Amino acid sequence: MKKALVIGIDDYAVNPLQGCINDAKAIAAIVEKNGDGSPNFSIRLHTSDKEEVTSALLNDKIAELFKGDADVALLYFAGHGIINPATNAGHLVSQNGSRGAWGISLADILNIANTAAPRIKSSVIILDSCHSGYAGEVPGLGSQAVAAIGEGVTILTACHREQTAAESDGHGLFTSIVLDALSGGAADICGRITPASVYSHVDQTLGPWEQRPIYKANVQTFVTLREVAPKVPKEVLRRLPTYFPDAAYTFALDPSYERDRSNFTEEMKAKYPVNETNQQIFAELQQCYRHGLVVPVDTVHMYYAAVESKACKLSALGAHYRKLAVMQRIS
Repeated sequence: MKKALVIGIDDYAVNPLQGCINDAKAIAAIVEKNGDGSPNFSIRLHTSDKEEVTSALLNDKIAELFKGDADVALLYFAGHGIINPATNAGHLVSQNGSRGAWGISLADILNIANTAAPRIKSSVIILDSCHSGYAGEVPGLGSQAVAAIGEGVTILTACHREQTAAESDGHGLFTSIVLDALSGGAADICGRITPASVYSHVDQTLGPWEQRPIYKANVQTFVTLREVAPKVPKEVLRRLPTYFPDAAYTFALDPSYERDRSNFTEEMKAKYPVNETNQQIFAELQQCYRHGLVVPVDTVHMYYAAVESKACKLSALGAHYRKLAVMQRIS
């Protein structure tokens, strides 16, 4: 029960854009399925090369998105955005938008999303438009604005309320990074991608002199936008408590764990004969090592930890996933 409304507008009569249709189609394609090809979001896609994205269409389709029941409702918009200085109100601009009737106000979108709970458990709004950081604010006294985000609502925007959103190489700068994040760049060890991890990925990629993304949320749990292959197989993560009976445990190694015996002396080969069980365990520990869950003790590499009969232990991240495994929260 996950549905997404994806909108991209390039074809404005004044100041046409070049990357928004590409952005919308790419976002729709990537969130429709998980990394293994399984269904993810049910998509409704509207782009200005196929139809005129009018103010009426914007309002009707956004209202429709947040009707009914769903686990997740995702709104993605790429196009022009403005702030009306006379009213201090932000708007997404439709193709037929004009002064006084730009398209749909960000306040209206937020109000619709806020009132969707609890029918819709999580509402996610992703905006690649100028001044989109205004989303989640309502006009206050003077030029001040305050956040008014309802329960279960997450907002991720391309830039600060005072900034413009750049395009580059046929995509919005922000969306190109979001696509990289959704492709797996923002996945955790278990392969889950959340709005918070997408924001972190975008935030780290954009420098301090570039447009700054905005993340706002009022959530008790993170929603998964997409799943890709786990960095470490989940069955291996579930075995961490077996290998490490407590978080501070050091797992003793010896040359029988190492599969590559080309550098072994004849004496080492005789003392430590091939042990396929140990080699399989070590292969799993090396998977954990490659992703920062396990570290060798008193040496720089897991190979030497085995050959020199040293040990390995959990990192802080590894201890976290061990705890999740103990609590049976790796599913």
